[in-house]
Amino acid sequence: MLVEPPAAERAQPFRGWSVSRLIDALSACRPPAQPDPGLCLALLEHPWSAAESAQLREAADHLRRRLIGEPVSYVVNRNLNVSNHCVKHCSFCAFRRDPQQSGAYWLSLEELERRAVEAREAGATELCLQGGLNPAAQLQGLQLTYAETLLRRLRAVAPALHLHAFSPQELLFFAEQDGLPLQTVLDRLLQAGLGSVPGTAAEVLSERVRQRLCPEKLSARAWVATVLQVHRAGLASTATLMAGHLEQPADLAAHLLTLVRIQADARQRGLRGFTEFVLLPFVAEAAPAALRARVGRDQPDLAAMLRLTALARLMLGAWIPAHQPSWVKLGLHGATEALRWGCNDLGGTLMEEHITTMAGARGGTAQTPHALRAAARRLGRPARQRTTLYATVCGAPVAAFS
Repeated sequence: MLVEPPAAERAQPFRGWSVSRLIDALSACRPPAQPDPGLCLALLEHPWSAAESAQLREAADHLRRRLIGEPVSYVVNRNLNVSNHCVKHCSFCAFRRDPQQSGAYWLSLEELERRAVEAREAGATELCLQGGLNPAAQLQGLQLTYAETLLRRLRAVAPALHLHAFSPQELLFFAEQDGLPLQTVLDRLLQAGLGSVPGTAAEVLSERVRQRLCPEKLSARAWVATVLQVHRAGLASTATLMAGHLEQPADLAAHLLTLVRIQADARQRGLRGFTEFVLLPFVAEAAPAALRARVGRDQPDLAAMLRLTALARLMLGAWIPAHQPSWVKLGLHGATEALRWGCNDLGGTLMEEHITTMAGARGGTAQTPHALRAAARRLGRPARQRTTLYATVCGAPVAAFS
């Protein structure tokens, strides 16, 4: 299921083609067909002129319009980064801490309940829970019992909120720490109220990049296997890509084509699979010095990320219709511009955010529904509040957080 980075010669037949011809060929590929790796590599390697970039933007925007229409969606949610205690040492991460280290934290179950109540009262429909891999987060000696208890207590104080929780890395960590099959972890979390899974920890699904970027993290193959099992358990997930660091065009092609394969498997089984694709531009400002020096900039290259936004829209096509930029990483202005490059969703209000902010992102930690709706209106497009799984929220109150 994992697609390997295509060799350079795979792009050779396409290198003499015009941008128009490349885009037309990719646009003609529709499910059940999957994009040609050489064609994708040729587009990702292309040195874009201003005129060609404009052509790319228009093609992505046209496809967005055909697949989704004009509305810009958003979800009213609260992000809960439970703890930054973590046993891994990823080279890009400015969030993780050892337990006694300055800046380390672990929110109590009571504090998490309090924040869930605040989210409920502010009109949220979702709680998003992620955190570091904290070996001390146990009850009765088990990680899974702690995770189940957390979900049940949140559901008790905010029963209407969808629980979007635990990355593939966290799920695998629970299974490994407790010596349990992953299926047992998924079954028990489903019973405790788990609604869907964030598709983070993917970074770039290329083993050669992961060996340099996050060698302690789960492998690309393990991420794919975990997500396949998540989907087959009946849970939807998001799909993410962290870009703008050490990856090469072939690595990006491998990542996007792997997402297509995973989604094709879900569709074949009649499952939801991925609900959306989220591009996560790398923020280097607070990254470890060695990686920051190699990247050569502190904040994302907006022009490059907009081109990749458009290319991802074309490559993922009808397989994953909903695309979302990261206003935390790009700022609301940059995320609004991404709506012109193939995106149709502005993500969540978050209410709080720590992982990216600690990395040096300048987009802020919260947006109001009013700000997200105003961003859509600036482009002359209607806005609609959605649920985590993309149903429309009709007449939902938006209390003091509006």
